[in-house]
Amino acid sequence: MVFAILFPGQGAQFRGMGADLFNRYPGLTQFACDLLGYDLVALCRDDPDGLLASTRYTQPALYTVQALQMFERTHREERPADYYLGHSIGEYNALLAAGVFDFATGLRLVKKRAELMAQASDGGMTAVRDAPAARLVEILAADGVEGVDIAGFNTDAQIVIAAPLDVLPAAHACLERHGIRFAPLRVSGPFHSRYMAPARAEFETFLTGFDFGEPSTPVIANVTGRPYRPDETVRLLCDQLVEPVRWTDSVRHLLALDPRTECEELGGKALLRMVEHIRASTRPDEARQQA
Repeated sequence: MVFAILFPGQGAQFRGMGADLFNRYPGLTQFACDLLGYDLVALCRDDPDGLLASTRYTQPALYTVQALQMFERTHREERPADYYLGHSIGEYNALLAAGVFDFATGLRLVKKRAELMAQASDGGMTAVRDAPAARLVEILAADGVEGVDIAGFNTDAQIVIAAPLDVLPAAHACLERHGIRFAPLRVSGPFHSRYMAPARAEFETFLTGFDFGEPSTPVIANVTGRPYRPDETVRLLCDQLVEPVRWTDSVRHLLALDPRTECEELGGKALLRMVEHIRASTRPDEARQQA
């Protein structure tokens, strides 16, 4: 039976996270504080300045806490994974778990990624319910709403859109007119869309200063919904900034390998709920197509 470990992305952060781990890994914790230039423990434990929800701080915090959770899990010699999957920033923890880079390298990458994404503060993202992407694109075009990108395929019933701030109100009004449910997300920019192209270019230059190994355990890429292949790390990490998160395809790939696939999520339950929704809505012929 296939067993996968899942790492959640932005939105999974909460005040108090990691409080039971920092004292058990003082060296790594101090390294993270020194590299980031702020008290990560205080940020996660108390969030005194309300910064934990800010992209620049959220992503390094999630990466560090999820890394420590994975180290703790490995220390307890719990069931090893056959596959790793991470949602958006969670993919960095998946790559760390698979040995593509070490903790320090991953934190440097995440710090830079977070800084670049935080600069894209002129947009936002919205989760849309029960509107297939093709229909949504058609509706927006018919209403004359331009500049909206599909940023994520979470399940068959939920996709995510991204757009500049001056476009989102028109997109929301369009959804309301058509009776489509939606919920704006707590993010500061139009991530996983064309609007991240400048960040992608700068991040690609930054990544040239690093060497990456091959995954010791397969990691499913957000961009393709398939395992990383040799020498793809730089391209996939860069493309992840401008391409949608194909979570539905990623999960269906596992279900095609084994319909009984079991999953464990570190630090939450949101991804597990998505997995079960995808499992329930996947026909056998769809699963075979994802193999």
